[in-house]
Amino acid sequence: MHCSMKLKTEKFRISEIFHSIQGEGIKAGLPCVFVRLQGCNMNCSWCDTKHAIPPKKGIGMSREQIICEVEKYECNFIEFTGGEPLYQPNIHCLMKYFCDNGYDVSIETNGHYDISAIDARINIIMDIKCPGSKMIHKNNYKNIEFLKPKDEVKFVIASDEDFDFAIDLVNKHHICNKTPNIVFSPAFGSMPAERLANLVLSSGLPVRMQLQMHKFIWHPDKRGV
Repeated sequence: MHCSMKLKTEKFRISEIFHSIQGEGIKAGLPCVFVRLQGCNMNCSWCDTKHAIPPKKGIGMSREQIICEVEKYECNFIEFTGGEPLYQPNIHCLMKYFCDNGYDVSIETNGHYDISAIDARINIIMDIKCPGSKMIHKNNYKNIEFLKPKDEVKFVIASDEDFDFAIDLVNKHHICNKTPNIVFSPAFGSMPAERLANLVLSSGLPVRMQLQMHKFIWHPDKRGV
């Protein structure tokens, strides 16, 4: 079935749609509309969006309802996040709609589902899970070959072990040759930012350290920001 026909009948499970400051990655600081989809195939130990994991929660929304909600913010930058956006297969059609209509579109994905079918216009932010997440067994390393230079690879670092794992993986898979946007983020409340900064400096690799900006602007547990 063609995408346009699918979107007329498709219902998406949505956790929340909100307008905020992008707090992470190479576009941190930009106003962004976040479409947080409900449902995830992982349960990371440090997850800060537990409410978006159960697939049967959230709100059923049509394509038209989602578009209407996004358009009211008059913001050209949109990110699909979760949960896990690719948990809902027809998300590809919805993202294509926004690309076709001039939006700057990003998707943050946990790295398990195949990313090869994602529209080439979309900026992919792909997580690779470290041991501290307890989800390392769900990493799909085949996805690395489909990364584009503009995409991002994110490692959430909860310990020195996680850092060593991430560095080894960057080197083993030559990720620096796929994209210059390799981001190391300290797991909030687990890895001290200063400790991670020193580890990054000592690595000699051109990786980017980030802090979750929104957790410093608003309360770390606040939703919809």
